[in-house]
Amino acid sequence: MKEIAIKTDAIQLDQFLKWASIVSTGGEAKRLIQEGMVKVNGRVETARSRQLQPGAVVEVGGETFLVGSES
Repeated sequence: MKEIAIKTDAIQLDQFLKWASIVSTGGEAKRLIQEGMVKVNGRVETARSRQLQPGAVVEVGGETFLVGSES
């Protein structure tokens, strides 16, 4: 599991995918999410605007990422 620290209290799922360099564009993030290829805390997530707080676990393409905090 790779920890990705965010600088804010929360981040949208599509923005997190870009921040973590999982995808390079917002369009790519949108496609992955809409196709059901992203899980948040073990559940498939289809809402790009899903807010993630530190401690959330995101799974994409067999990789797992922990939303961390910079504080």
